[in-house]
Amino acid sequence: MVQMDSSISGFVGSQVELRCQFVNSNPPVKISQVTWQKLVNGTKQNVAIANPTLGVSVLNPFKERVRFKNSAIRQRTPSLEDTTVVFNKLKLSDESTYICEYTTFPAGNRENMVNLTVYARPMIQMSLSTPSIVAGSKDLKMTVATCVSANGKPPSVITWETDLDGESNTQEIRNPDGTVTVRSDYLVVPSREIHQQLLTCISTYNDEQYTDSVTLNIQYEPELLIDGFDGNWYLNRENVQLTCLADANPPISLFQWRYLNGTMPSTAELRDDVLIFKGPVTYDIAGTYVCDATNSIGTGSASVEVIVTEFPSYPHGASQEQQPAGAIIGGAVVCGTVLLAAIMLLIVFFYRRRRKFKGDYSTKKQILGNGYSKAGNVPPHSSLPNSLTFSEESDEEKKLKLYRGSSVLGGSAQEFHNCHDSRMKAYCTGLIEDHERCRCNEQTYFYEYESEVEVSVDMVPQMDGSVISKEEWYV
Repeated sequence: MVQMDSSISGFVGSQVELRCQFVNSNPPVKISQVTWQKLVNGTKQNVAIANPTLGVSVLNPFKERVRFKNSAIRQRTPSLEDTTVVFNKLKLSDESTYICEYTTFPAGNRENMVNLTVYARPMIQMSLSTPSIVAGSKDLKMTVATCVSANGKPPSVITWETDLDGESNTQEIRNPDGTVTVRSDYLVVPSREIHQQLLTCISTYNDEQYTDSVTLNIQYEPELLIDGFDGNWYLNRENVQLTCLADANPPISLFQWRYLNGTMPSTAELRDDVLIFKGPVTYDIAGTYVCDATNSIGTGSASVEVIVTEFPSYPHGASQEQQPAGAIIGGAVVCGTVLLAAIMLLIVFFYRRRRKFKGDYSTKKQILGNGYSKAGNVPPHSSLPNSLTFSEESDEEKKLKLYRGSSVLGGSAQEFHNCHDSRMKAYCTGLIEDHERCRCNEQTYFYEYESEVEVSVDMVPQMDGSVISKEEWYV
């Protein structure tokens, strides 16, 4: 029997082997000839012949590319059991079915066949649809790039990798040699936003991927912005100017400045995209300025209204962007300082209160008799001997002098020190419930000011006009 592979494949330009062996010859038979044939449209075309007597012969058009692999075939007594042939520089036209036929005696003819498949790697090419793509005013999609996978066998599968919001249009073209050319166009709305965007074409062929990329070149008319006026142009400010910032493709070929309020100020100097004002700022440069910029696609314009004030609106040298930040930082510092001071005052207040006052503020005696005293309402005395008298002074001065123990108290007040008066004793007795110790030798005063008030040498005056016993207050 003749033993062969059922199929074999290779790429254009490569080398393949078509195996053919004569096996299981029992009893041994005589091989008269081996013939390789190509099956073309149902007919057989001889490729190569090996004959023990006549030798080896390779026919056109395979003569330069086909040979027998086993060198023993060329010997004077050839061995024809292995007649494998080698194809070099494989062509697409080599794809076919090949027959290996053995002519023997006395067994007759034996043959087998192999299918040869020839593949072709495609040529990947990607390009912009036109050298210059102009951004349109209408939302019409157009082809911006084309990816071609040419002369592939089998055909490629083309996909696109991009962030653009577009769509692809793909078609296949079958060539006479059996290859296929795949063409894919990418469509998108041209605009300045997609300028310099990357488009990547991915061609997948026979489980292999080939990539190619292009960067979009979208042309559009100028888009302008005037920079330089910060809203703080004031009298005598130096070094001010306006700059015309342009976004355009292709670049700007011409800049022009216009002054809408009349003739351009004499201090204005035009330098392409910059308008410089020489000298200090004056009211004469106030007004509306227009910048026009032109490229091959069109012309764009931008304007700014310059306002001149008498005084700066914020410290000179600080920009509008810096001013809010400085105000915020300054406010934060001030707030932090105030908060820290308040915390320190509270700490000192509570520390002194805890250290000095160990009693109950309800025991305080109010000099002016406003109800703070725990002694309650002492029964009024209609008349007191040797009662205190005040000169024609204000109530506050009376309180102050009494508080400080001034001479207003006079000698009459000393009569109460010894507590001989029965009313003084009765008053002291009435205070026993609220003050555990009320010594009659304490210095006590009374005066007629709507109520009776007690001031003792053992008491400490307070800021609110009351007094507290020294027993309730310590240092």
